[in-house]
Parts: sequence; structure tokens; C-alpha cells
Amino acid sequence: MNYREEKDSLGIKKIPADVYYGIQVARAIENFPISGLRIDKVFIETYAKIKKAAALVNNQSGNLDSIKTEAIIKAAEEVIEGKFDEQIKIDVYQAGAGTSFNMNLNEIIANRALEILGHSKGSYAIVHPNDDVNMSQSTNDTFPSAMRIAVLEYHKNLLRELYALEQVLRHKSKQFRSVIKSGRTHLQDAMPITLGQEFGAYADSIANQIHCLQKASHSLHYLSIGGTAIGTGINTPPLFSRKMVKILSSLTNSTFKKAPNLIEKTQSMTDFVQYSAVLKVFCLELIKIANDLRLMSSGPRTGLAEIELPAVQPGSSIMPGKVNPVICEALTMICFQILGNDLTISMAAQAGQLELNVMMPVIIHNLLFSIRILANGIHMLSNKCIKGITANELKCSWYFENSIALVTLITPTIGYLKAAELAKEAVATGKTFYALIEEKGLLSQKELKQLKDIKKITGS
Repeated sequence: MNYREEKDSLGIKKIPADVYYGIQVARAIENFPISGLRIDKVFIETYAKIKKAAALVNNQSGNLDSIKTEAIIKAAEEVIEGKFDEQIKIDVYQAGAGTSFNMNLNEIIANRALEILGHSKGSYAIVHPNDDVNMSQSTNDTFPSAMRIAVLEYHKNLLRELYALEQVLRHKSKQFRSVIKSGRTHLQDAMPITLGQEFGAYADSIANQIHCLQKASHSLHYLSIGGTAIGTGINTPPLFSRKMVKILSSLTNSTFKKAPNLIEKTQSMTDFVQYSAVLKVFCLELIKIANDLRLMSSGPRTGLAEIELPAVQPGSSIMPGKVNPVICEALTMICFQILGNDLTISMAAQAGQLELNVMMPVIIHNLLFSIRILANGIHMLSNKCIKGITANELKCSWYFENSIALVTLITPTIGYLKAAELAKEAVATGKTFYALIEEKGLLSQKELKQLKDIKKITGS
């Protein structure tokens, strides 16, 4: 294998001649052979956009000549296009703050810029990873800024899936609005409800979580770029931060602003914790919905069997004909993973000290992973489960008519204790509430008819 020699503050090291990364990344590869996990592709693209924007602003400020600027921009654009993904070698578990990852981009862009200019890789006297590509920047402001931009990129897709889920649930609510069934509390008979009301409640819970997620995303629009090492903006030209924010907004089709306090945004990870916390709460709600669907579809002979979920694959390797609620099961596992990711994010966020939180790499890895698998899971739930749910109206009606809780309807007339005795008699004899009412002559036919009014009973 052919090698080139590169030098840093620790000494000289041989680097494979054909690679685009340099000595600092080579050291990190040796130091952190941990998981084989790599930073998310969207984060790579976002970071390269920051490098492109910085080259433009540095050129406008007169600190970077046009020849270098054009080469750096061209190289950054190729990184954005994914041409150098295989050269991103840094493990997720790396040196604190993401310095190794920042240098991975700096070295790739510098070496590709050198090629564009007709020079060999490693000729850093012409284009330098730190002096040119990283000019007016620090890992400490580029990394958290890239985190914010990347999260918001994934946020857009997550919102699309959430709105779609809400709409499909509302459609089911309308479809099932006349399907009466027994409600259940403590897994025991409770007052009647329509299947449509249940699905309508699910839709509203999704709408509430969308609102919370939107609110949590607002603070992510404020970037710390231009704060450099600790947020004071050392080694940046005038108005660097404001110019960077403007260009990044254009490059990402989003609206970003300079953070009011760059020091605060450099040292605090609270905004990411808040966003992750909303994902956690949302997952708790999704787990509840998935469990409800599994319960209502249990059977087909020995469970509730109120609804039927779409059959998407055989359920057993030994029991022929068995079909399981696999979509709900998969979604629940996704949610469990996100709950674990949230704990990691929380612990990493509180582990910052003074002017910097060095745990940023593990925060962004887990947060982007959470958003991605949640969006995919919701898409799966909407299209492979909710859309195809059908109601077993006969079974639901039977549960409604045989519910012991129906005695509540006559409690205002005969009192709680007599109603309780009536419930015991219904259980002992197997007779329905309505049959006992009629048999004992407790109500007139007109009054009995009113007790069977579904809209009045359910408030629908």
C-alpha cells in the first residue's frame, strides 16, 4: 500500500495515500474502534453545509481568497451529495464534543479541494484543514449548530407522518361512529362507548403531541454558530454569526436565527433534552394505543375480538393459521428503544461542565435515531395497521347489551344499592340488564326505550 506522511502537534504519521481523511482522523480511528456505528447521513450533509457557508462568509470578509473558496465549496458540495460517505470513519463513541468528526469533514474537504486545484492530498500548505476549511469556526459551535439543523430536518418528516396518523385515526373514528360497545375500566365492564369515540380520542391525543413537538422544536432554530470556542466569538470577522445564519437558512430551506446568548447555546443541551422528552411522552401514549389495539383484537375465538387488524404475515412457526398483531408489537419495541435513548440523552446533557458539554456526539446519535425510527414506525402503523382495521359489530353489540355496568343508567331512579343488587342478579342469572328491567317492571316502555338511545348513552 502507498502512504503519505502527515504531521500534527503530536508528530508524524503515515496515512494511506488514497484516503481523503488525514492524520487527526487516523489517530481517532485507532483510538476509538468501539461500535462500528457512524454519524447519521443527514448530520454529515448538514455539517458540510456549515463548511460551505463558512467558506462563503470568510471570502466575503476578505479572509479566504476566491481560489480556495471555490475549491472548498465544490468539495463541500460533493460531501453533501454523499460522494465521500465511506471516508467518514469516526465512531459514534469518540473524543468529546465531536472534534474528531469535525476534523473528519475538515480533512476530507481540504484534501478534495487540493485535488480540485491540481495538488496532491496532504499538501496542506496550500489548503489547510484547520486554517482554511475550519476558519472562523470551532467544533464547539459547528457541532451543536449542525445538531439543531439536523434535528429540524428529521422533524419535518416526523411531522408529516404524525399528521397522516392523525388523519387516518379520524377517518376510523367516523367509520366506527355507530358501533356501540362496552367501555372498560380496570379491565372490567364500564359504561358504553362507541368504537368511533375511542378512535377519536386516539386522534386527539396525537394532535396534542404534535402541538407539543412543534413547541419543543422552536428553540432549535437558534444557532450558536459564530460563538467558536466558548461562545464569545473569538477569531471571527465582524457579523460572521449573522451572515452564517442567513446563508444556512438559504441552504436548508429553513429559518434560523442567531442565538441571543451564544455562550448559553454553546454550553447547554436543554433544547435537545426537551425535544427528546416530548418524544418520550409521545411514545408512552403510542404504547398505550398499541396495547389497546392488541387487546381489542385479541382472539379470534378466546379474546375480545372487537376489531380485526390486517393480517400482514403468518404469526407462528408451529400453529397454522395463527395471526399476530405484529405491527403493534414492532411499534411498541420502537417506543421502548426511544425511552432508552431519552435516558441516554438526559444523562449526557447533565454531564456538561462549565462552558461546554462534551457529550454532544452521543446526544445527537440517539436523538436522530429516535426521530428516524419513530417516523418509520408511525408510517408502518398508519399504513399497515390502522387503515385496514375492521370492526366486529356483532361482538361489540353483544358486549354492549350484556355489560353489567348498564345498571348505572337506572341508578338515579332506584338508587345505588338497589342497582348493585340488580347487577348481582344479572351476573347470577345471565340475564341482560334490559331483560331484568322489563321483567321487574322497573320502568315504562317509553323510559326503557330512552335507556337504549345510543346517542344519549354515549353523549355522541
